Amino acid sequence: MATILAIETSCDETAVAIVKDCEVYSSIVASQIDVHRAYGGVVPEIASRQHLEMINICLEQAIEDAKIQWPQIDAIAATVAPGLVGSLMVGVTAAKTLAIFHDKPFLGVHHLEGHIYASYLNEPQLKPPFVCLLVSGGHTSLIYVKDCGSYEMLGSTRDDAAGEAFDKVARLLSLSYPGGPAIDRIAQMGNTEAFPFPEGKVSLPEGGYHPYDSSFSGLKTAVLRQVQKLQSETKQPLPISDLAASFQTTVAKSLTKRTIACALDYGVKTIAVGGGVAANSALRQHLTAATAMHDLEVHFPPLKLCTDNAAMIACAAADHFNRGHRSSLSLAVQSRLPITEVMSLYL
Repeated sequence: MATILAIETSCDETAVAIVKDCEVYSSIVASQIDVHRAYGGVVPEIASRQHLEMINICLEQAIEDAKIQWPQIDAIAATVAPGLVGSLMVGVTAAKTLAIFHDKPFLGVHHLEGHIYASYLNEPQLKPPFVCLLVSGGHTSLIYVKDCGSYEMLGSTRDDAAGEAFDKVARLLSLSYPGGPAIDRIAQMGNTEAFPFPEGKVSLPEGGYHPYDSSFSGLKTAVLRQVQKLQSETKQPLPISDLAASFQTTVAKSLTKRTIACALDYGVKTIAVGGGVAANSALRQHLTAATAMHDLEVHFPPLKLCTDNAAMIACAAADHFNRGHRSSLSLAVQSRLPITEVMSLYL
């Protein structure tokens, strides 16, 4: 069993956690949402500066909350890819410095692998193979999880990620940032069938549609045109809750259909869900109902572990550490790295 101190700074959360395999000793997350809200999205330079201001504070709090001494920590980990380069560098530099100063091994972790391991924190008995749906502001992926470090990408988005589509539609409806929680809240009061928005499909060159890939740009455009139509035809306020509920349900149904198809086609009985959009109530409801119908299991992380956090990074690092994997202190951060290349991070 390995006790890992991990740092996550891939985007706009400064996070530090101490985890022993799947047991969380401490998990600190300093969010930058209020800072970036005025801009309607994450500003990379501002995010990097915020990480610099908060990293030591988060480190001190994580160690204090864990009530642990440095000799009890086996290794230091940090997210090295993918993400905003400036933000990643803050966390990785801090982790490498700690590893050198305290003479600990260093492990670089893939951000998406961390989201997969968020489900392990809630379900330590979870075992591969299974299908993982990763849905966030930057990613919408269906991944066949074979083992630690062994993944096959089955489906992805061809344009906007699901979380990005939520943010853009939220701005269109004059809702707050981030768009996912804002749409989810107001959709609770809306009619999910008020507007029959089209489900995005990805055409294949030989005809037909890709069974696992997603597309949300057309759905976003359909919401825009519906808003423009309503504004031109009536002077009444927009039915925001109905628009939000119809949009959210369309996304949930689309993701559910593709995820179930993946699990059935690959003969797995278990589905794990990760990423910020995994907190969405409609997605949880639709996937829970569909998996029950097909005699499948679905695992969602607790809401606090859906968004970026360091506990999931530590959990992934612990599994790699227990398998003898280590990273070089010369390992560089990368803005992009396919999850299929996770093992390139280790010696």
